[in-house]
Amino acid sequence: MIRDTLLTRRTIRKYSGKSIDEKLLHEILMKGCRASTTGNMQVYSIVITRDEMKKKELAPSHFNQKMITEAPVVLTFCADFNRFNKWCLEREAEPGYDNFLSFFTAAIDALLVAQTVCFAAENEGLGICYLGTTTYMAHKIIEALKLPKGVVPVTTVTLGWPAEKPEQPDRLPLEAVIHYEIYKDYTAKDIERHYHDKEARADSKQFIKENNKKSLAQVFTDVRYKKADNVYFSQMLLQVLKDQEFMNQ
Repeated sequence: MIRDTLLTRRTIRKYSGKSIDEKLLHEILMKGCRASTTGNMQVYSIVITRDEMKKKELAPSHFNQKMITEAPVVLTFCADFNRFNKWCLEREAEPGYDNFLSFFTAAIDALLVAQTVCFAAENEGLGICYLGTTTYMAHKIIEALKLPKGVVPVTTVTLGWPAEKPEQPDRLPLEAVIHYEIYKDYTAKDIERHYHDKEARADSKQFIKENNKKSLAQVFTDVRYKKADNVYFSQMLLQVLKDQEFMNQ
């Protein structure tokens, strides 16, 4: 069953009106929090959003994607050194985690637990969807969730019972991402081979046509993830890290 869950998983954006039992959610989170963590510090927190008004408040920060308001549960995974810092100070230990490395450490912890929670949820038949908008609009999410200094949202996951069975998202062949012993750089022929199936998909061709581009790569660079947007949101995120006191050093 576990093997099937991993190989057949798909992103779910439409959910039935059925709620998620509190006991089941607790069990899923318990399993998720057994994820690996740097130095056994567990420098992450998970904010559970069930309240309809709070979901509506969060929606603009996720570009008003319907999953936020339609999913019965929204989970915001945060890099969190606030709790660990307070523990240190209560025990006469001086924390030194107001720096980028510490944020990176906590972000890794948050993502590890997020993926483990997702796996546990999918193994119970639930559907999930990651929202990359979290890092774009971190400042607004901090405000909505009242996150204190030392806490930064890293990713958001919607959780619910599936009301659809969409096609599995495509993935590059395993040989495209695996390197043995050392990193072997890609030749033009490698790139052609690895991306052939992705570019040959009907939906990829449709994306190219509807965006009036010459290639799928141009859809990514010119439409989906433009340099100007990347630079802008990078600056926004750096400011968030400063405001949340991760960039004092």
